[in-house]
Amino acid sequence: MEAAAASTEIWVLGWSVVLLIVHILVQALSLDLSGDFNIKYLLSSRDEGLASKSVISGRLKRSLDNMLETYPAFIALALALAVTGKTGELGAVGAVTWILARLLYAGLYVGGVPVLRTIVWFVSIGGLVLMVVRLMT
Repeated sequence: MEAAAASTEIWVLGWSVVLLIVHILVQALSLDLSGDFNIKYLLSSRDEGLASKSVISGRLKRSLDNMLETYPAFIALALALAVTGKTGELGAVGAVTWILARLLYAGLYVGGVPVLRTIVWFVSIGGLVLMVVRLMT
């Protein structure tokens, strides 16, 4: 299984976890920095479901939610490619495309860029499609 451990797909999978953690932390910190919530609320179970009035906090939350919609598919595909020994080629291109598009998407979303953001989202989906094609052939 050494080849799988060294594959591009597994490498990107590791970096995707870093991206997810950073995304979560930045979004959580934005709630604190927005000034909309006191520390008691931030440390609670947040049963009230209050939303931040900060535009940036809202965009960070929606961007994170959007990533979480496709993240399970990416994880499954990266692992399936590694387990089946089909790493490389289109799978590797797809994995790199997906993570680069997700990075760019987050920045565009937080920046409020509408059309280009959607195009980049489609590019990230294209990365997943490349991974599927590699897995299925």
